[in-house]
Amino acid sequence: MTTELRDETGPSGPVENTDATATGGSGILEQLSGFSRFIVFKIGRALLVVVAATMLTQWLLGLAPGGVAQTILGESGTPENVAALNAELGLDRPFFSQYFSWFGNVLHGDFGKSPITSLPVFDQIMKAIPVTVELVILSVSMALILAITAAMFAARRPAGFVDRILGSVTSASLSLPTFVLGPILLYFLAVKANLFPITGWVPLSSGIGENLRSAVLPAMCVAIPEFAVFQRLFRADLVSTLQEDYIDAARARGISENRLLRVHAFRPASVSLVTVTGISVGRLLGGTVVVESLFVLPGIGQLLQQSIVKRDLIMVQGIVVFIALAYVLINLGVDLLYGVIDPRIRVRGGR
Repeated sequence: MTTELRDETGPSGPVENTDATATGGSGILEQLSGFSRFIVFKIGRALLVVVAATMLTQWLLGLAPGGVAQTILGESGTPENVAALNAELGLDRPFFSQYFSWFGNVLHGDFGKSPITSLPVFDQIMKAIPVTVELVILSVSMALILAITAAMFAARRPAGFVDRILGSVTSASLSLPTFVLGPILLYFLAVKANLFPITGWVPLSSGIGENLRSAVLPAMCVAIPEFAVFQRLFRADLVSTLQEDYIDAARARGISENRLLRVHAFRPASVSLVTVTGISVGRLLGGTVVVESLFVLPGIGQLLQQSIVKRDLIMVQGIVVFIALAYVLINLGVDLLYGVIDPRIRVRGGR
């Protein structure tokens, strides 16, 4: 009897503990694997976009009228010169042979050499990109600070006086394209008020004060339309979040409206703002052509415009691919940031 009882109770205890341990362990493993699946899915999708973007760029390059070599050489290109340039650029090989050879070089930081300037494409991009990056960071930062502040004031009383005024301001900001807004800012702030230089760029190494003085005006030109988009989106999300049940419960406990906005509503309402900010940063890296041309800034947009005018297709290809890669990496970072802002998105993404 004793042996039977010992055998019966002996297995029952470990089985119960093993089940509990297995349940807890599987829960941890499930959580970890869910997070891993979330990351792997996002990275895998980003890699597919990179391959598709680079392959499409390589394919479009071959659609140049008369071929890439003929376009670069222009009317002075003889059949012998065209054939020699095609051989030098590797364009006389099959498409996939060209692509995989070129893409392998890109992965090692070799974007080719410009046949116009005989300079490495990557070096030219690295020389121009700091100007554009500083312009984008400064303009997006200005737009975010103004937009978040304005949206929090507007969301306190939807359809109130402040909300209507800010709505009119954002509508006016959206209706002014960059090529119209730029000359207006130049005339009033640079020519009339003499607050900023009209054109030119002072690098950061020459002093932060002079650098900001040359960067603020073009950054304002970029920031004003972005401010309007950010403000409208964040204001709508704040108003929607403030109508949630947990906000009503917090309000019933006597929490002030300021704390509700800053602590309870700000983080859940910022998911869409993070998305749009990431898209804006990626888009502006290649979308500042007008501003850089207007203010004569030696950035990536100016380099792209000059390369198009010179028919330097290899440089244009390198710039387009660089911007596409940067755009994909920025959006990948935004996707992964979702899991930090709202863990529910990470769990749903993992599943």
